[in-house]
Amino acid sequence: MAMAMAAIASSLGVGLRPLSLSSPSSALFQSRHSFTITTTTPKCCLAPKQDSPLELELVKSTQNTQIILHSFSPFPLLCAAALLPGSEAVTSVFGPFVELVKSWNLPDWLVHWGHPGNMAVVLFAMGGYGTYLGFRIRYSDNLEEKAKAKDLHPKLLAGMFFFFALGATGGITALLTSDKPIFESPHAVTGVIGLALLTIQTILPTLFEGNPGLRNVHGILGSGIMTLFLVHFALGLQLGFSY
Repeated sequence: MAMAMAAIASSLGVGLRPLSLSSPSSALFQSRHSFTITTTTPKCCLAPKQDSPLELELVKSTQNTQIILHSFSPFPLLCAAALLPGSEAVTSVFGPFVELVKSWNLPDWLVHWGHPGNMAVVLFAMGGYGTYLGFRIRYSDNLEEKAKAKDLHPKLLAGMFFFFALGATGGITALLTSDKPIFESPHAVTGVIGLALLTIQTILPTLFEGNPGLRNVHGILGSGIMTLFLVHFALGLQLGFSY
């Protein structure tokens, strides 16, 4: 049996040596034909030769991987937010237009729900379909579909950005027309944060050529922005039903 094991070990290229009777492990294993198998394969793997399946050769495997970590600091946004005008300044600027809107005697339901209705269309039609096109650009294997998505995706989301910024003025006007405070609700806070992130998202594609890894940042940030605006939408409904 020992000779058979030795023959198999030699064919596998594995070194065998008998256990020393003086070693501490010999007290546990009293068999006459005990062996320890020692193999040293640092940073390599075993692969069978094509000419003989019984013989194994050492094949070195080297993998050169590079991991790039991108970080984002929110402090510049906080500094920019500190420079934004307060509610009193915005109220004074919007004052003449608010008085003009009040003079039109519009139906209360239109003043109250006009802004959320318009923004819901922009969010789900332009933002939702634009986000879908972004995923098709990344994962589609159809070159024609990918080309059309690359053409339409930035246009839709640029339009969403424009109408969201314009809609923010409409929301402020609706609140002031109803004699309600502005910038004091979670809906207003998430709206300001969302517009700031959309500004960053708009800038990122201009940096793709020099840093392709930013495409992943663009996709993750875009998904996060859409999630934020869904929360923003829910908070807007809550605000609308509160008065």
